Amino acid sequence: MLRQVILAASRSAATRHLVERVPVSRAVVHRFVPGASVDDAVRATRELVGTGRTVTLDHLGEDTRDAGQAMATVKAYVELLEHLHDAGLTQGGRAEVSVKLSAVGQALDENLAREGATLICEAAKSAGTTVTLDMEDHTTTDSTLGILRELRKDFPTTGAVLQAYLRRTEADCRDLAVAGSRVRLCKGAYKEPASVAFQNKHDVDNSYVRCLTVLFQGDGYPMVASHDPRMIAIAGELARARAKGSYEYQMLFGIRSAEQQRLAAAGETVRVYVPYGDEWYGYFMRRLAERPANVAFFLRALASRS
Repeated sequence: MLRQVILAASRSAATRHLVERVPVSRAVVHRFVPGASVDDAVRATRELVGTGRTVTLDHLGEDTRDAGQAMATVKAYVELLEHLHDAGLTQGGRAEVSVKLSAVGQALDENLAREGATLICEAAKSAGTTVTLDMEDHTTTDSTLGILRELRKDFPTTGAVLQAYLRRTEADCRDLAVAGSRVRLCKGAYKEPASVAFQNKHDVDNSYVRCLTVLFQGDGYPMVASHDPRMIAIAGELARARAKGSYEYQMLFGIRSAEQQRLAAAGETVRVYVPYGDEWYGYFMRRLAERPANVAFFLRALASRS
C-alpha cells in the first residue's frame, strides 16, 4: 500500500511542489542524485571509477511530449559523452550511458525517439563506449524492444533492460540471451496492473530467479541489477560456470555502496547507475517506493532538520 501511495505521489505536481519547498529535500536527494550538471556527473563518475567500479549515467527526464525538449535531451547526452571521453572515463567501457526513450520523444513520435537514440549511440561509439536502453512502464515494452533491434544493426553492443515483475519477461529473456546481447535484469519500479505484472514480492522474486537463470545459461552478457542480498547470492552461484568479466552486477548510486565495493574488491564488475539533472523528482520517488528503508531515511533526515 505504501509503495502505491508513493508511486501515485511521483506523478503529482502538487506533491512535487511540496517536497521541493522542504529545505532538506535537496540534501537528501543528493544521496541518490549527485547533481544537476554535466560536471556533477563527470565528478561522480571519476570518483566511482577511482574505487574500481564502472558507471552508467542517466540524464534524468521522461514522458517528453515536446520535440524541442526531446532534442535538448539528445544534445545533453552528446555533451555528456564528449565530457566523459575528454576526461578519459570511457576507455574499456568504464562509463556508458542509459537512455529512456520516452525522454527523447517516444510518446510523441516513435521515429523521433529512434532518431534521437541513434544520435546518442553514434556519440557513444565515437567516445569508445556504448548505450543501454532503459525500460519503462509496460505500454512501452514492444516499442522499446523494436527500436533496440534496429539500433543493434549498427550498434550491436546496445544494451537492453528487462523487468522481472512483468509476466512476459521470461520469454523476452530467452529471446535476448544470445551472443553479443547485453541484458540488464531488474525487478521493476512502475505501478502495473495484475494482468501484465506479478503483484507480490514472492512472485516477483521467483520470476527474477527464473529470468536470471535463463540469462546466465544463454550466450549473452547478463547484468544483474539488484540490491537484494539473496538475488546477488543466487547470481554468484549461477556465475560459477562463467568467467569473471562475462557478466556484471549493477546497483544504484547511493544504495548499498559498501556491497558495491565488496564485490568490486572480489574482482567482480560492478556498474553504478548514476542519474543526474534537474528532473530528479520522479526518479527520487521511485527510489523511495522500492524500499521502506529509503522512506525511513528520508523521514529521519526531515526530522533531524526540523
